[in-house]
Amino acid sequence: MYTSIDNFLKTWEYESGSTIKLFENLTDESLNQKVTPEGRSLGFLAWHIVQTIPEMMGKTGLKIESQGMDSEVPASADEITKAFKTASDSLIEQLKNNWNDETLNTEDEMYGDMWKKGMTLSALILHQAHHRGQMTVLMRQAGLKVTGVYGPSKEEWEAMGMKAMD
Repeated sequence: MYTSIDNFLKTWEYESGSTIKLFENLTDESLNQKVTPEGRSLGFLAWHIVQTIPEMMGKTGLKIESQGMDSEVPASADEITKAFKTASDSLIEQLKNNWNDETLNTEDEMYGDMWKKGMTLSALILHQAHHRGQMTVLMRQAGLKVTGVYGPSKEEWEAMGMKAMD
């Protein structure tokens, strides 16, 4: 749970940057990639990450600039990336303008429970990381380059002239 806006913003800078790097490797054709016919597509997962920012943070009273929650998954990977950047920038602005460290201890109703705002910020980051992990599997299946997040990817190890860890 975050107890400092500054600590969250430093973490968000890294995490959102990692998401953007991953999104920038998506192609329009790859957005339909699924593990199974019934599963979520790569485009759905990316769009879900985008849409969770205004959805989750809206429950805390913040008004995040983004496309509507009912909007369909765009057919353009670039559009998804741009929408994420817009929502991310809006989140940063809203936090800086509306919250302080004391705000992080106040509670909101979140999904049938009460969460401190600092917990909601933690959940937002963990949610994003969870779905980024799912996306990397689909990206590999689609033949796309995967970027490292918490360490180098296979391709990044190879670019450094090193064997990727098994």
